[in-house]
Amino acid sequence: VQLQASGGGLVQAGDSLKLSCAASGRAIRAYMVGWFRQAPGKEREFLATIGRSGDGTTLLDSVKGRFTISRENAKNTAYLQMNSLKYEDTAVYYCFAIILLRPYWGQGTQVTVSS
Repeated sequence: VQLQASGGGLVQAGDSLKLSCAASGRAIRAYMVGWFRQAPGKEREFLATIGRSGDGTTLLDSVKGRFTISRENAKNTAYLQMNSLKYEDTAVYYCFAIILLRPYWGQGTQVTVSS
């Protein structure tokens, strides 16, 4: 399976962005998908996961109320809606899928938030 994250960009603090994670090569409807991010000079940080049917979501505490994870299995795509972006949200955002206990990573998409 190949995962491609997109939707990043340069925004101002308070703006919104919606990231997409498109899967190809295999249907991901039966698998958990999620997002990590990595800020410059920092370790990769877990953000969110969503269960195969769209329920069972988890979110990092610091983004609860601002970020929402969702998926459209018919489009083989997962999303991360990010609202009220802050400077500290600046990072490269990666999506992943857990398929048969193995993680698959996509290339990241850069999100830069100017203060």
